[in-house]
Amino acid sequence: MMNHLGKYITDRGIKPIVTYQHIFKTTHLYGSYSPINGDSFVWEINGVNTDIFQAYLREFSIHNPKEYKIVVIDNAGFHSTKI
Repeated sequence: MMNHLGKYITDRGIKPIVTYQHIFKTTHLYGSYSPINGDSFVWEINGVNTDIFQAYLREFSIHNPKEYKIVVIDNAGFHSTKI
């Protein structure tokens, strides 16, 4: 969750009478799709970190367990771990 404190627009000399705090909520979508048959495996998660990504890969490996999977990832910090 990310907060943003904003400014108010009023006439000159008039103080605003409201408080304003804009809150951004983010949801992350992890997804894997088969270009061969269109099958998909998707997780909707509120966060990104190494533990969540490892859990996603573990669950993805269980999905269609006999299917050969190739995963292409970028260099996001949570995509790698020392273990």
